[in-house]
Amino acid sequence: MPVGDDVLVEEHLRQLADRLRGPRRLRADLMTEARHGLLDAAEAYRDSGLPAHEASRQAVAEFGTPEQLAPAYQAELAVAALRGLALRILAFAAAASLAGDLTWRGSSWSEGPRPPAGYLLLSQLVEWVWAGAFLLGVAGLMLVGATARSSRPGLTTSARAVGTTLTGAAVLGALAGAALFAWSILLWDAALTWPPMIIGMLAAGAAHVWLGRAARTWLLATR
Repeated sequence: MPVGDDVLVEEHLRQLADRLRGPRRLRADLMTEARHGLLDAAEAYRDSGLPAHEASRQAVAEFGTPEQLAPAYQAELAVAALRGLALRILAFAAAASLAGDLTWRGSSWSEGPRPPAGYLLLSQLVEWVWAGAFLLGVAGLMLVGATARSSRPGLTTSARAVGTTLTGAAVLGALAGAALFAWSILLWDAALTWPPMIIGMLAAGAAHVWLGRAARTWLLATR
């Protein structure tokens, strides 16, 4: 709890933090780093002979206003949010491609009549969506690395475009996957009691929530 003239520092940081959106851990780390810098500056001013209140006021004034500082902090948070979204997309797409066939392998209907053409097309669409999302995730990580080395506006624009497309791919993949599961149940009653299918539905649902949280964080960070 801040006491004395450190209240000026804490209030300044609170105003800055209220303007920021993005990954919580990085946001907390940025505020901790800023707090240490401000308190060190205030201590230096006190050591130079300024009264405590004036030292804190001078440190805050030198630090910059929340309006001035927020864009740079927010840009860093947006990059971190894109990294998190891209990593989750990569993990989900890789797991889906490896585990997808296991859901059906050995099922009582796997040797039955060929599914309708529309079903096969939807199944292919799901594969295409996540294959494309995987490639976009790789591109997102490359842009994150490039952005860390350069502040060119074109990189920021490209990163925003990739993040938007990744979010769209996550939504499309979730909808197409849900439709595929529902259609499977309509075609094969046994799917409702097939353990790999049940496990796959639960795991996919949890993973989509996990992806959705990352997409929401990115959207807030770039709003």
